Amino acid sequence: MPDLIFSISCTTRDPRPGEVDGADYRFISEGYFKSLVDQGLFLEWAHVHDHRYGTLKSDVDKELSQGRDVVLEIDVQGALQVRSACPECVLIFIMPPSIAELERRLKKRGTEEDSAVELRLHNAVEEMKMSEKYDYVVVNDEVERAVMEIREIILNYRINR
Repeated sequence: MPDLIFSISCTTRDPRPGEVDGADYRFISEGYFKSLVDQGLFLEWAHVHDHRYGTLKSDVDKELSQGRDVVLEIDVQGALQVRSACPECVLIFIMPPSIAELERRLKKRGTEEDSAVELRLHNAVEEMKMSEKYDYVVVNDEVERAVMEIREIILNYRINR
């Protein structure tokens, strides 16, 4: 989709196999992350799954100033911060078809220990309770259908803004 940019978040976690610094995430230290928080440089940030994640304001502002829409792949804490800072944003909650399917997907990924999978599942249940605060909920049961639904939401937003 033209003029649509995916934001690259900062995180304090280690890269997973195959992830590239600066492409998937910016992998930074706890100390550097804290300094960015202290300077107020994040649009949003949160402590999630025992790590910190955040989106730099400068990244989003740069793309918006060039007429692009920016997609942030963030948790509910961050989404509510963005809603507060940018009331005109559109929040789309991507919902798993079920907790059992989410567990299957996480285990198939094979990037976390069982305890980390359990933490993610617990957090997902809590986050799903917050989906009512979003503008849209898309169930990710079939990737192609979910992508088309999200595409339609974005196109409708662009037409009606």
